[in-house]
Amino acid sequence: MGIFDIFKKKPQAEPKPLFYDIVCPFCFEKFTPEAVVFRAAHHREDDENYALGEDNELNRYRERFGLDTVDDIEAIIHPTDIPEEHRIYSDHVLIGLNDRYGVLTRRRLCPKCHNELPVTSGKVPSNIISIVGASQVGKSVYMTSLIHTLQNTTADNFDAACMPLNAEISRKFRTMYEEPLFERGDLLASTQKEKMQEPFIFQFVFKDESKPPLTLVFFDVAGEGMVDQDYLGLHGQHIKNSAGILFMVDPLQIRSIREKIKIKFGDTEGGWVSQYDEPRDVVLTMFGDFIAYEDKGKTDIPTAVVLTKSDMLHSLKDEEGEYIKSNSNVFNNMVHRKTLNLTEFENIDGEIRHFIEKVDRPFKGTMDVYFANTAYFAVSALGSNPVDQKLQGVASPIRVDEPFIWLLYQLMYIEGSEE
Repeated sequence: MGIFDIFKKKPQAEPKPLFYDIVCPFCFEKFTPEAVVFRAAHHREDDENYALGEDNELNRYRERFGLDTVDDIEAIIHPTDIPEEHRIYSDHVLIGLNDRYGVLTRRRLCPKCHNELPVTSGKVPSNIISIVGASQVGKSVYMTSLIHTLQNTTADNFDAACMPLNAEISRKFRTMYEEPLFERGDLLASTQKEKMQEPFIFQFVFKDESKPPLTLVFFDVAGEGMVDQDYLGLHGQHIKNSAGILFMVDPLQIRSIREKIKIKFGDTEGGWVSQYDEPRDVVLTMFGDFIAYEDKGKTDIPTAVVLTKSDMLHSLKDEEGEYIKSNSNVFNNMVHRKTLNLTEFENIDGEIRHFIEKVDRPFKGTMDVYFANTAYFAVSALGSNPVDQKLQGVASPIRVDEPFIWLLYQLMYIEGSEE
């Protein structure tokens, strides 16, 4: 049996269940479709149960992310208060109610945070992709570059479209992330621990209607929080309920190569060293938070280990390939179309596994112990190293979508091919 036979072997698809558990893409609570609540489609001044008012759960969520509170909003309707004959189902999933006034509402909400759920929730798996990594590894920059690439090229290459869940997410992503980076060349500020970021929710929708849309939730936890047990316990729920993980590792996190990469960070060389957490510390914190409670003390969640800022590795390349070869695929962009190119995937996975094993064996060993399904990648979100928080040219991402395409393959959305 050849190496590609191993990669091609996929588990047999199980019979489709009547419904799927829902993972809220806003707060990551997990529940059955029957547990949803609804937002009334109208309001009445003569009925206090249908009057406009505050929604404490929604406002608590919004306050957490520094969003304005909503003072007057339509009432919450609990399905248990509505007779069975006035509940509307589609494919065994509760999708609507006729309230006591005969007014139809299809606005399904998460029972915990009262945000409106995607239309497909409960009918298809809630596939959430999490971006994880320590401080300073460039998660915000990678998220921006990835979504920009998915929207502009990748989706088209896979007969799909990548769209924000709503107009507010679209506006925020464009003005706070995409325009500064891709139009003005300004580097994004690091996410602060005390400042929670509202999740960016996108849907990857295939033109083939037999394929369910994939909900992409990019929840950029501040890096400092990834080595803080209390912080991770509060805000790390999204990792546990993820379908896939993008685990970001910065070459500068790795002690053995920091001195070899000549880079100015701030006013003096070396002044940046203390800002980096070891990759293994992040894994150990994740282990204490949820992996330890999984069967066999391992997680089966497909995890792409993503070496960021791969353009920095030019300073380590040589013909012998002690760290990385001069003609390495790492430095060349690769466009996957229709399928995951398994030849390219095997090459990059093998090369980065070898690299990580050489420069940070404890991290590689920890990953092998706690993660059952991993693959290794190298990406450059910008294509070059910024100077004084400014890009010197146009952002030219290298291989940024490859880890995501591998996750599509793992989740059986796409096939793999040798060519």
